Amino acid sequence: MLMMAQTIAAQARPDSFADLAEKFSPAVVNITTSTVVATGTGPSPVVPEGSPFEDFFREFRDRSGNGDRPRRTSALGSGFVISEDGYIVTNNHVIESADEIIIEFYEGGELEAKVIGTDPKTDIALLKVEATTPLAFVPFGDSDTARVGDWVMAMGNPLGQGFSVSAGIVSARNRALSGTYDDYIQTDAAINRGNSGGPLFNMDGEVVGVNTAILSPNGGSIGIGFSMASNVVVRVVDQLREFGETRRGWLGVRIQDVTDDVAEAIGLEKAAGALVTDVPEGPAAEAGMLAGDVILSFDGKDVADTRELVRRVGNATVGKTVRMVVFRDGGTQTLKVTLGRREEAEGAVPAAQPGGDDADEGLTEKTMLGLTLVPLDTELREQLNLADSATGLVVRDIDEMSEAYEKGLRAGDLITEAGQQKLSGVTDLEERVSEAREAGRKSLLLLVRRDGEPRFVALSLEEKSAE
Repeated sequence: MLMMAQTIAAQARPDSFADLAEKFSPAVVNITTSTVVATGTGPSPVVPEGSPFEDFFREFRDRSGNGDRPRRTSALGSGFVISEDGYIVTNNHVIESADEIIIEFYEGGELEAKVIGTDPKTDIALLKVEATTPLAFVPFGDSDTARVGDWVMAMGNPLGQGFSVSAGIVSARNRALSGTYDDYIQTDAAINRGNSGGPLFNMDGEVVGVNTAILSPNGGSIGIGFSMASNVVVRVVDQLREFGETRRGWLGVRIQDVTDDVAEAIGLEKAAGALVTDVPEGPAAEAGMLAGDVILSFDGKDVADTRELVRRVGNATVGKTVRMVVFRDGGTQTLKVTLGRREEAEGAVPAAQPGGDDADEGLTEKTMLGLTLVPLDTELREQLNLADSATGLVVRDIDEMSEAYEKGLRAGDLITEAGQQKLSGVTDLEERVSEAREAGRKSLLLLVRRDGEPRFVALSLEEKSAE
């Protein structure tokens, strides 16, 4: 049995990566970029005209920095050829702001590249070189088939040392670092500075990732590297190749994850989907979506959380009409939404402001749920820089030992809804609390706005309200 186990282990481990390295290395390139940057020596000493020190300071400045003349800096990275006519994939941060991009090939020779398009959100760039003969290239593989524990091989130009190969396994999948569309493969194959933009191969010689980042306390590899999944890269590259830019779908909502207490507060069976906190003018608003809806399904596929929804919407075709299932008022509804384009809408979406009457203006403050609340009046609107149409309750003070404080509520927050109904005054909130308790709810869902940004917070109803 021991011999059999050893035999199986030996069969699972490749004898050598040499054949793969030899076959695909001609398609892996080193990238050198140069950029002209303005330099300066800082503020110059003030020397009176005609002073004996005037010539001395002029000569010293010229010797130390040639005045304020621009200088050229260079950087190194990696990339790989994806077509015989010279398209090359690398990281955006490798070529960003570069004035000149030189591609060095494994078998010798250099070519200057031009930028076809870039996508900072996934840190991908597409370059093009003009070669006299067809170039060796590598194919993309399906990153979704990569499993934790699979062997992978990284190629590139680490630390400017030239062509290099490292091997390891897939350590984790679906890692997110800081980007909206992050889908990284984590690997322990050695990745260092200079490897950025190089390919991560599976054992079939297919590119399943683009080496992008490392986690390191000292700048060197400690076995935690990240490669952007090929299925993300392929979509970006296809759009850059066709349009020179990305064209992502846009829904037009603000969303947050559904937590267990939020699910209980709204009567949702399990914590899943994306909770809509705001619906500015856009495709979702035109389709009838409302703040408080929970998006359970997008274009025929269940939505696990906000990250998954953002990626699916972004990957959808601009102008496509999709069906979405939302949870509203204890049941589900289907909406048909025609997607817009995110790049056109980004930065141009005004925050939606709730409307209503100031029914409780002038009413004294109320303390409940660990919050000291006062109705929104004209003076508070000016202090908080709110629109004249804004209504709700302002948090005047908060018990730092309360659940509300633990969940991030602070003085100055504006509570505009409770139980997914608008608030005009404290009596409205008291009614929502009573209704929730009568319905057997353990918590109440509040819509809280801070600096115009909305989010839902579920607070326990176990605390008794007090005058």
